Amino acid sequence: MPMLLLAGPAMEPWTVADLKSFLRVEHDADDAVIASLLTAARAQIEAATGRMLLAQRWRLVRHAWPRDGRIVLRGGPLRALIAVRTFDAHGAAHDVDPASFVLDLAGGVIASPHWALPEPGRAAAGIELDLELGYGSAADDVPPPLRHAVRLLAAHWYDNRGDAASGAGTAVLPGGIAAMIAGYRTVTL
Repeated sequence: MPMLLLAGPAMEPWTVADLKSFLRVEHDADDAVIASLLTAARAQIEAATGRMLLAQRWRLVRHAWPRDGRIVLRGGPLRALIAVRTFDAHGAAHDVDPASFVLDLAGGVIASPHWALPEPGRAAAGIELDLELGYGSAADDVPPPLRHAVRLLAAHWYDNRGDAASGAGTAVLPGGIAAMIAGYRTVTL
């Protein structure tokens, strides 16, 4: 079940000014670096937890409807099901009413009886679901430990830029940050 990013978040959990204050940087020369570190740190925390921090649009592509009628998302939290399409054998898209699905926002489950859904006409990538994932659209909607983890990781990378060339500290999250986000990680089997 590949997930494709359609539209990233409109903002980051912290502003450049916020991170500069945290870093005690008083010049503007590194603003672009700090902005890119914020984006990268957010993406790293999202990858480590399997949760999108701020509202963003994703497309889930499936080959067929699940037999039990339940699609359990690996990413989350689920905010909305925006659109659903099936494709016929000629590649033409056919809309399916999103209201025909039941959303379990807390569990990240999209459900509908499989017999009530139109079967795709092509064997591969015959179904697309457009989703909105994330805790919310404002920085304050992000749980404080995750938001702080983004700030700490961006600061860590900023302070240790010279270590990137040797690969030190780039493969895993620093221990304090890993512990901070541990309770938010999605478990996959």
